[in-house]
Amino acid sequence: MTFVFPRRGRSLAAGQRSELTIIDLDGSAEVILTTTEVIEAPNWSPDGQWLVFNAGGRLFRIAANGGTPEQIDTGHLADLNNDHVLSPDGSTIYVSSDDGHLYALPFAGGTPRRVSNDHPTPHHYYLHGISPDGLTLSYVAVEKPADERQVNVFTIPAAGGPDTRLTGVSVPNDGPEYSPDGRWIYFNSELAASRPGHAQIFRMNAADGSGLEQLTFDSYVNWFPHLSPDGKTVAFISFPQGTIGHPADKDVLLRLMTPEGEQQRTLASFFGGQGTINVNSWAPDSKRLAYVAYPRS
Repeated sequence: MTFVFPRRGRSLAAGQRSELTIIDLDGSAEVILTTTEVIEAPNWSPDGQWLVFNAGGRLFRIAANGGTPEQIDTGHLADLNNDHVLSPDGSTIYVSSDDGHLYALPFAGGTPRRVSNDHPTPHHYYLHGISPDGLTLSYVAVEKPADERQVNVFTIPAAGGPDTRLTGVSVPNDGPEYSPDGRWIYFNSELAASRPGHAQIFRMNAADGSGLEQLTFDSYVNWFPHLSPDGKTVAFISFPQGTIGHPADKDVLLRLMTPEGEQQRTLASFFGGQGTINVNSWAPDSKRLAYVAYPRS
């Protein structure tokens, strides 16, 4: 029997499909789920047993070796996007809602707990990372209306508490994620861009945003750096030159490099983009990655 996912937001073109894929570092890949609905952003559970992804504003999990997906109870939240992370102990899923807030809920499903704060001015939260001790979340906030859009990096205690600003610039930033030792936050930014949209990979000190370092310097538009659990490899997605943002339906590259930006290589190329690797999708053994491709017939 075909599993039916809810629909919300973008749809696939006629003949297009979502392929949830697991790839080894040697490039060998296996598709474990195919559907004609949009699924996005797999997270690997810390015990290696599950992949968690979103579809139609809801969360689902599937065994890492494939099978039938299971919907995760998210309570009243039915507008979840593709920005979600798992706690290091695997007990909690932190999610981003299109209402602009962050929530925590049990991995088994249950009643969400709001983590984020109300602000007197626009501050729409998009979650991307969690510290290795599980105590702090990293996110970007859209702080201005569309005509003055600013997207900056912040952290917030996972238990709730004050927001800490790490960047305060007018150019777009996204995808902030902790290194496994907790020292760095890796992110993509247009800080060095000579043309709109030309994002590159950077890192900065997680505590205060100091010590900024640029790690990629090429013509690609580079997004969403993800550190492997052993701290040895960074995976990221590269869009074609001239891309603005991280749109769907592009010929993209899944690339790897060292944490210092060296030894860059392409692991896979496919049709994808938005939803492919918006969040960390490394297996706990640091030997495999999950991603979603969106091929067309």
